[in-house]
Amino acid sequence: MNQHEYFGFGSIKNLKTILDEGNQRNIFLVSGGKSYKSSGAEQELSKILAPYTITRFYNFSPNPKLEDVEKGIDVFKREEQDLVIAVGGGSVIDMAKLINSLSAQPGNPEDYAIGKKIESMGNPLIAIPTTSGAGSEATHFAVVYIGKTKYSLGHQEWMLPRYVFLDPALTFDLPKYITASTGIDALCQAIESYWSTQSTGESKKYARQAIPLILANLTAAVNAPSPKNREVMLLGANLAGKAINISKTTACHSVSYPITSYFGVSHGHACALTLGEMCLFNSKVTENDCLDKRGAKYVQQNLSELCSLFQTQTPEQLQHKIHQLINQIGLNTKLTDLNITAPEHHDLIVANGFNPERVKNNPRELTEIALRNILKRIS
Repeated sequence: MNQHEYFGFGSIKNLKTILDEGNQRNIFLVSGGKSYKSSGAEQELSKILAPYTITRFYNFSPNPKLEDVEKGIDVFKREEQDLVIAVGGGSVIDMAKLINSLSAQPGNPEDYAIGKKIESMGNPLIAIPTTSGAGSEATHFAVVYIGKTKYSLGHQEWMLPRYVFLDPALTFDLPKYITASTGIDALCQAIESYWSTQSTGESKKYARQAIPLILANLTAAVNAPSPKNREVMLLGANLAGKAINISKTTACHSVSYPITSYFGVSHGHACALTLGEMCLFNSKVTENDCLDKRGAKYVQQNLSELCSLFQTQTPEQLQHKIHQLINQIGLNTKLTDLNITAPEHHDLIVANGFNPERVKNNPRELTEIALRNILKRIS
């Protein structure tokens, strides 16, 4: 399925044309609670959506939980839906993907969350992101939590949004912390995509485009936001999403999930905590612990190219620059500052931080001992 993308200020107005061309009457609208109004999306969409019957679903947790998905499916099925529109950050778009796809399946939603293949196509999905970071509008998968455990499910064609509207004006009122957390998430995605064992020439091209855009604009978007840096951050985040849509993410994301689910640290911030250390760790890859079939030299070359993109000479300098950037955007870099202080806290992260699908994408094998050492260094 080809994705149709509209980018730029005022691009959301093109939604009217798309809807006019279709036969949709009933629209399932998934949105954030407060952000739908504060982003300006409600004002922009109210006239466009006025002729349609709208069922809005917005009362769910920031990180999609299975019970919220099931609640959304119940609402979805009360009336026949023709189209799904997601307006919000990554969790909102993931929630829309999950409800739309799982409503179309004959089986139990939990079975698909834990690995059963999606068998049927849902309705057309339109994604309108209001943050610059998650990249969910550009990917064919979605995250869902069952209890404290994170699962990812997807379908190459059926879960990728059909239409995407990237209107920077909808990100103007993002709070400082969300701007920082989602922005650093986009940078993590681009970096992890670049060294992923599943990387391709195309995914690396997207990552190479994303990294300089994010580096040049993230600090200003957080501390001195302007229409221009908001616009560039939205583009950079979308490119990073396109990169991970091909390569998927790696160890930083895997370790982030228990940090989010057990300690309440936002997803992007949780990913960033280990990013610098993981750069250093992966740079020391050998043929004995290399998971990339292209070999240790190939991985080391990737790290060298990442250093160049950051205008640094060595992995140590790269680590320092990432650490510096995280500080500049006001995010804590130490676990102790996030109330992750006790040995049993580390045990929880280690016990739940080895998401098989993500860790196997890391170019160097991450052992329990190595992860414990990384957690000690960022404590």
